[in-house]
Amino acid sequence: PLVSLLYMVIANGLPAILEPEWWTKSMARVAPDSYAGGIRHALYGTLVQAGIAALFSVPIGVMVGIYLVEYAEGTRLGKITTFMVDVLAGIPSIVAGLFAIGFFTMMLGDESYQSGIVGAVALSVLMIPTVVRSSEEMLRLVPNELREASYALGVSKWLTIVKVVLPTAVAGLATGVTLAIARVMGETAPLLITMGAAKAVNFNPFEGSMSALPLFAYSSYANPGTNKDDSIAAAWTAALVLMVIVMVLNIVARLISKYFAPKTGR
Repeated sequence: PLVSLLYMVIANGLPAILEPEWWTKSMARVAPDSYAGGIRHALYGTLVQAGIAALFSVPIGVMVGIYLVEYAEGTRLGKITTFMVDVLAGIPSIVAGLFAIGFFTMMLGDESYQSGIVGAVALSVLMIPTVVRSSEEMLRLVPNELREASYALGVSKWLTIVKVVLPTAVAGLATGVTLAIARVMGETAPLLITMGAAKAVNFNPFEGSMSALPLFAYSSYANPGTNKDDSIAAAWTAALVLMVIVMVLNIVARLISKYFAPKTGR
């Protein structure tokens, strides 16, 4: 299945991806019977939304992981927090989009408010449990002997976490965060109801609709216009670009894990 999937995406998306226009143009002012535009607006939207979602999710996820491992081990609040993280990890992605819409509607009183920040909040809801779980697992792998040695030298608990535990687990933490970002970049359902479908580059994530690579692929397939073949080719191209980004992020995660992991030799 993986070989077949890669073959189909590459074979259908590679011809257009090699054209410079696909990287430098958007779909603004493109006639319905022509696909002379590009994916610049969608690529920019994907990177911005993933960046904002990571800005929200990484600090929260890492701090929750630290709390569960270092402070709440065996406590009632720790068990409740773990249960809530498990529930959050299992919610459908469309529910995260509805939550983001409800949150901004409650805050701004505008039921039709769609922007990049709404989509980023929805993605952060999906990203937080992944970061929490990966952070928790990586922190548990830090040997207790390191903590005990730090305590024996009179170092406080919080300073031990900052100076000993986190530097030891930084490779695993960075790998988990990178994989979490790669996971949410392909989400489509929450973005369909939170961001609209802009055809031009929107540099302001707080105002106006934005696009993303999953949205661009969906709209190209669902609304092909009169030139159906070029529209379907555009959807394949967006899928290929998204797959390449996810593959690069996975490679980066492996490199971080390999080169920044603590050395165990003498």
